[in-house]
Amino acid sequence: MELTSALHFLRLNEIPQAWVDAMWDTEFTEAKLMEDNMEEELAACGDEAFRRLYKSLLLYATQPSSSRDDGSQSIWAQLEENGVSMKTLMAVLSFFVSRGRAKAANVRQRVGSLHAAALYLLLLGIPGSVANKVFHEILLDTCLNTSFQCWPQDSGKKRKKDGLKSSQAEGKRSKSQRKETLELQMDVDEEEEEEEEAVLHFSGQDLNKIREALVLLLQSLLRLLQTFALKDKPQSASSCTQIFSKLLYFDPVVSELTFAAGQDVTKMQSIPEMAFYGLQLLCSPKHGDQRESLRRVFHRLLYVILMMNKGDSGTPTLLVPSQAILTTRNQAIQFVCRIVDELKELALPFLHILLQHICYQMVEKSEFRSHGAQAVGMLTSQMSNADYACFIKWLYKFSRHSKMVSRLFSLDVVMVLLGQPERRTEDCNDPELACYLPHKFLIQSLLFAQRNDQSPTVQGHAFTCLAHCLELPSLNATRAVQNLFSATVTQTMLEGETTEGSLPPPQRTYRSLPFRTVEISGSDTLASDAKENLSLLLRRVQNSKTNVRKSALQALVGLLKHSVIPTSWENLSVLSERCRDPAVSVKKKALLCVGELLSAKPDCSIVQKAWLQGVLPAVGDTESSVQEKALEALDQVLLSHVKAYSASCLQDSHQRRAWNLLNMLCDECQNLSRYFSQAFSIWSKQNKFTATFVTNLISHTEADHRAGAWLLLSKVVAASPKIPYGNILDAWDSMVSSKEVSGRTCCHILCVIGEISAHLNEDTKERIVDDLMSLLKTFTMSLDVISAAIETLHQLGSSEDLKQTQAFLNQHCGELVSLCEVYLAGILLNENGAQNLNEDLMVRHLHTLGVASLNCPARVSKRVVLLVESVVTTHPDKLPELLEELPASLPLSQFKANSLPTRVRAHGVLTLGKLCLQHEELVQKYLPVFARELEVGTEVALRNNVVVIMCDLCVRYTNKVDSYIPNISVCLRDNDPVVREQTLIMLTNLLQEQFVKWKGSLFFRFMVMLVDPVPANASLCEYCLRHLLLKNNPEMFSQHFIECIFHFNSYSGHNSYNKFPQTESEKVRFSLKGPQHREKRFRIYRFLLEHFTDAQRFNITNKINQSVLALFADEELPLDAQGADILSETFNILTLKEMKLQIMSTPHGGAAAEEGEEENMAAMAKVVLQAAQNKVVSQVRKKAFIENTVPLIISLKHLLERQRSSVLKDLMAYLQVTMQDYRNEVKEFFAGDEQLAAEVEFALKEAEKGGEMEKQMENCSLTEEPKMPTAEASVHGSPVKPRLLLPFNFATPQPPRPNPLSMRQIQTEKRVHFCGRAAPEESSQSIVLEKTVMPTGAVKSRAISTPKGVTINLTFEEGVSAIYSDKGTSLGEETNVLHVQSDTEQSLPGQRQWNVQSPLRQKKKTNQ
Repeated sequence: MELTSALHFLRLNEIPQAWVDAMWDTEFTEAKLMEDNMEEELAACGDEAFRRLYKSLLLYATQPSSSRDDGSQSIWAQLEENGVSMKTLMAVLSFFVSRGRAKAANVRQRVGSLHAAALYLLLLGIPGSVANKVFHEILLDTCLNTSFQCWPQDSGKKRKKDGLKSSQAEGKRSKSQRKETLELQMDVDEEEEEEEEAVLHFSGQDLNKIREALVLLLQSLLRLLQTFALKDKPQSASSCTQIFSKLLYFDPVVSELTFAAGQDVTKMQSIPEMAFYGLQLLCSPKHGDQRESLRRVFHRLLYVILMMNKGDSGTPTLLVPSQAILTTRNQAIQFVCRIVDELKELALPFLHILLQHICYQMVEKSEFRSHGAQAVGMLTSQMSNADYACFIKWLYKFSRHSKMVSRLFSLDVVMVLLGQPERRTEDCNDPELACYLPHKFLIQSLLFAQRNDQSPTVQGHAFTCLAHCLELPSLNATRAVQNLFSATVTQTMLEGETTEGSLPPPQRTYRSLPFRTVEISGSDTLASDAKENLSLLLRRVQNSKTNVRKSALQALVGLLKHSVIPTSWENLSVLSERCRDPAVSVKKKALLCVGELLSAKPDCSIVQKAWLQGVLPAVGDTESSVQEKALEALDQVLLSHVKAYSASCLQDSHQRRAWNLLNMLCDECQNLSRYFSQAFSIWSKQNKFTATFVTNLISHTEADHRAGAWLLLSKVVAASPKIPYGNILDAWDSMVSSKEVSGRTCCHILCVIGEISAHLNEDTKERIVDDLMSLLKTFTMSLDVISAAIETLHQLGSSEDLKQTQAFLNQHCGELVSLCEVYLAGILLNENGAQNLNEDLMVRHLHTLGVASLNCPARVSKRVVLLVESVVTTHPDKLPELLEELPASLPLSQFKANSLPTRVRAHGVLTLGKLCLQHEELVQKYLPVFARELEVGTEVALRNNVVVIMCDLCVRYTNKVDSYIPNISVCLRDNDPVVREQTLIMLTNLLQEQFVKWKGSLFFRFMVMLVDPVPANASLCEYCLRHLLLKNNPEMFSQHFIECIFHFNSYSGHNSYNKFPQTESEKVRFSLKGPQHREKRFRIYRFLLEHFTDAQRFNITNKINQSVLALFADEELPLDAQGADILSETFNILTLKEMKLQIMSTPHGGAAAEEGEEENMAAMAKVVLQAAQNKVVSQVRKKAFIENTVPLIISLKHLLERQRSSVLKDLMAYLQVTMQDYRNEVKEFFAGDEQLAAEVEFALKEAEKGGEMEKQMENCSLTEEPKMPTAEASVHGSPVKPRLLLPFNFATPQPPRPNPLSMRQIQTEKRVHFCGRAAPEESSQSIVLEKTVMPTGAVKSRAISTPKGVTINLTFEEGVSAIYSDKGTSLGEETNVLHVQSDTEQSLPGQRQWNVQSPLRQKKKTNQ
């Protein structure tokens, strides 16, 4: 017989019975030794012998004897007739299986092991195998594990090059080697395995042989599963599931898998394809309860979908998401969808569990979250509307989980679900679930609800997702966002619009209704909500966290692009301001956002203005990358669209936008011109401007938009290699003869003429000079054109000979000075001259005189100075009021009365200042005049110009003006905010350039500007101090801090502080004394402390001890009313949280845990370093506190008690805050004063109780509104300890359920914790108490005291796999609920009572 001959190579008749019995006795777990010759002969069996036997058995496996035509006997009868013992056959096969499972096994042993396992599985699948005792559970599991263990696990890795040997050479082994006992993989010493494996090398041919044997084994396993039932063998079924799930990654699958039922296993060449088919077979009823089978299969596929490696034990590890891993993941998702499609209702509960576990076990890495969300989207597509709504309801509760990654992942899932077609609410039979189907619910209740999350990462991601919602094709998704920010939303749809998932046109209006409670005053509520939401978004743009600001910017731009919110300057200015954000990444994001908005709305003038306000200042940014982005934006929007002029050029939107922006720079955005000039100075070094560009630009100088063309040409001309001067001169002639050219365009033309003057011949220069002089002598040009014309005149007269240049200027500018002198004399010296005064003409003459005099100081006579002086004299009717307040050193004979308008006098001040710049003797004469005007002047324009003049004089005559700096700084408290702002800017410039030092009261006057009543001025002062002045002098805040306490309280009793000279009026003006100014003082203190380093905080604390507390303790400073105020304020300052060392106040690991796993490596290293630093700093701080502070505190306490001072409560408050870090060492610190130690301990206990009460009140929600983000209103905030999670249980994940509250504890403590939680259709409360116990077990129905509505209705329990619903958990009810009880729970009779016992009663029993 063919079968008998095929079995001959195994030499079954020659195998000793004792050896067979020994193998059976050890349950095939250990390969026993046999005779040397016999073992050697069996080991020499080749592949062909195994294959021949396999083919012989295959005939009986595929065609049972009952269906064969030849009527031959069954295989079992034939084997019995030929004397083949099944016990011997199984022992020999187990011998081969064991040899190939060791890591040091060679190719022949591995292939033989796989063949032997395949033979056993094939034999087991033949009918009658169980009756003939072929089935052995341990041998079956061993054969199954062989499929994975025989493949070299590190076959793809490089091995050591030294001593490499082919695995074939290992076939000939010495006798001593063969006589070693063969052991299983777990029993082999690891070091010996590594040494033996290091010399093995598997070639491609070797691996191919092993793979072919593995395919044969899998085919046998699949045939076994087709015929052999594992219904009563759950361990074997679980082993099969585990092996198949591991083999899914074996090799990549190129073709698409069909997952069809009843496939031919011989046609399957892909191992993953076989594995999927095996999992499909395991889900059939013949292999046991389908629910249990589905649970096992879905549990294993969970980690495939999550791209994790789940071993037999331990925590799953992440896989590298390569293309092969992603392909396997996609196949697993398709397989689950196919199973759900086939089994329908039977598989849906496990699909719910699978989805919940995907969400619950998701990691924070963005790539894994993205793929996980896509998996959830694909799996939910298999659900009916009711099941989908149930999952969304669960997701809504899951989005409020305490873990940040859970809330983050819920947003990713929402975005994927929004990309799917919207489901019809009409198709859902349950009205309570129908509200979860629309996209509106996902956006408003899940996504936008995270806007107030406690985690900045979640907040930022929520705003990013909100911006992406506006780009979705779903019309209802866009409208849902509009409902959040718009008070009125159009309810009708345009013709041709369709709503996703809706067929009848009448239903379209229904879908656009806002998902809110309908009230009579609903319109007012919508308007209020919309304003609130927009206000919150604008606040998030200014959030302290960088990623929140960036995401909020993206959301804001999306709303503006789609016209959800009005394109107002209030909204756009926020974008422009963020282009100057302190964080570089936010600045770059803001630049991208304004550019994106400009592309979306290129013709909107207010958007163009916002773009200019944002991009141009970024050119001057100190960060080179930001500067490069700004230059790139300017190049792309402006320069790249300068083409040759044509009549249709403005029809191109890009060219039209470029010229509109340039014209705006000439008009309402003139203040940005200096940034524009800076950009061209950078480009000029890069040789960016070609002759073609200049030619194209000049072609636009005669067009309607010529203002922008001349602006651009005035910046380009200095850096251009070749310019057609003829065209520019023609334009000059046109300007001279035309009266329609605007003033700004004239300035730009004059700038171009001045730049090219060096290339013009003398005749042309003379002609242009004559034209300029003719224009200037008319005194009809505007002030800025006059300045540009005189500057051009200077450039035209410039030469290498300085004397010749000065002669030219004396001639032409001197002529202008003479003309102005004649005009002023005619007005001022004529009795009736002021009656017919032309104010504009007078201002032009004064301005011309001032500008011209700077170029020809020698032509300025004393008569000219006296004429200008008479312009700025005081009005006669106001002079008597000021006589008494004039400084005694100022001669009154210098002043004469006049009746000139304020505008003329203001320009007269500027002209007089320009005269002083060129004549030092005038500075000494007129500085008292300017100082007097600052003190008693009533005209805002005059005081403003005087500040500008005195600061300009300080640059040139620093020593002379230095004594007048206090007079200038007084203007920081001027009645007019414009003067205060101007003074702040001018003094900041002087301090930056170090023309002025921080002397006297200047620093404290700057500090007062921090609390300026105008927020813009206060913000400007903060910017100047923080970003401009602090960099030059990092110690200035700490140097002046203690003196701020005395100065702002107007305390002069200290020997060292607040001793600089001030007049009484100045003291009153800058005083912040009194309780009414306490908030302002502490705002200044906090600002200073926020910018201290830890070293400065430490040193200032010691300095306060020495300079303030010690003087009061020694009674050197009297403890009167003023002294008590100073001491009280000092204690309050020491209590500020800004006073605490930053390294001590930063929570360890908090930032790392919150910001996510992607940054955890660097964050964890930082945390370790911080912990070490914290320990050292804490010891130093403790020592300094004990040695320096404690003795002073004890002395002060005794002093305050003797005098019964109210400051005592401030001292105790300071101790209460300070001793929080040393609460266990109070007695040690205050060993010298036991009473004080007891008082401090009592205060700490009271503070702790108060803190607990505050937390309870924060968690209290009387309106039952949901508190976002997560755990504040859920059971996760309770003190109940969560239960241990079992690693292998594939069940619906649940948070710990709240424990019942002891009524006795309520009566004793008189405290109740309310945790409000509202869903769209229900609200719930959780009342929790520490130390209460809920026994483990399944609760079939809700007890009276059971808290209803747990946050996430999921649980890992001991043997429990359940999806709980609000209606119950009974399997027999008509609900989509699965409840599998453990054996322990099944034995429990009825409902178990909760073991609730008062902790107070337990405590009494313990004490007894």
